[in-house]
Amino acid sequence: MPEVPSGAPEVSRKRGAEPGPLLEQGTRRKRACWGILTSQGSWADRSPLHEAASQGRLLALRTLLAQGYLANIVTIDHVTPLHEACLSGHVACVRALINAGANVNAATIDAVTPLYNCCASGSVGCMELLLQNGAHTHVPHTHFPSALHEACKTGSSQCVESLLSHGADPDYEVSYLGSPLYMSCLHRHTDCSKILLHRGANVNVGRGGDSPLHVAVRQDSADQVSVLLDYGADVNLKDTNNQRPVELAPPGGKTQQMLLAFEVSPRSLCQLCRLQIRNLIGRSRLKQLPCLPLPSLLTHYLEHT
Repeated sequence: MPEVPSGAPEVSRKRGAEPGPLLEQGTRRKRACWGILTSQGSWADRSPLHEAASQGRLLALRTLLAQGYLANIVTIDHVTPLHEACLSGHVACVRALINAGANVNAATIDAVTPLYNCCASGSVGCMELLLQNGAHTHVPHTHFPSALHEACKTGSSQCVESLLSHGADPDYEVSYLGSPLYMSCLHRHTDCSKILLHRGANVNVGRGGDSPLHVAVRQDSADQVSVLLDYGADVNLKDTNNQRPVELAPPGGKTQQMLLAFEVSPRSLCQLCRLQIRNLIGRSRLKQLPCLPLPSLLTHYLEHT
């Protein structure tokens, strides 16, 4: 644990004020995001720098840094002030901490990074600052929390777009969550699904034997099903219970009607050609489509726009 400078205020073991509605709401949000990270032990040893970063008090934060507080001071669970600023979406505090030498890839004992917290709060401004200063879009182990999965869970399409633009793998699988596309379908975030598929995510990779189409159908999410079918989802894939998507659709629901209609009138030649061409181009080169000397109509056709 970093030493507190002698000239700085003593670290409080209690919160300075009675928790009001906004403070309680913020506490619940952090507890939901971090699990054990806001247990009584870690909450009690937060420094004034953590408090200033969490509450967006930029002047107080700068004063504390000038007094000698370390930008990378941690709680017993390795939560840094940068974690706090990102979770609360305070861009100015994030910038000040980075300028003071904060580690943009700092990880808590649960392997949560500041980038992950940006996705939890939906703060694309904080995220861009982290990425511009060397934040890693990938995690070293498939059981660690993934920023891209969190963005797909919360429905932050801007965060998804930003992460993919900085090299995040749209097919990266977390062992217990599946693919990012599966996560966006599970939580009904069609905009995130569209971005992932546009960037070349595999439409059939889900979690175990469960495909994105399976989970979208179970929830009778017609928008998700339509997008997945348009990008080539396999309607004949079977899940771990040996069931096809149409067998999981709520009887009489929109998704059942869509799948039954699809089976009697499969994809057009236009759709099949686009899917095949995109597959041959390869995911890594899809972003270069606008650079090809093609008519704009053909470019839009291949881009699925």
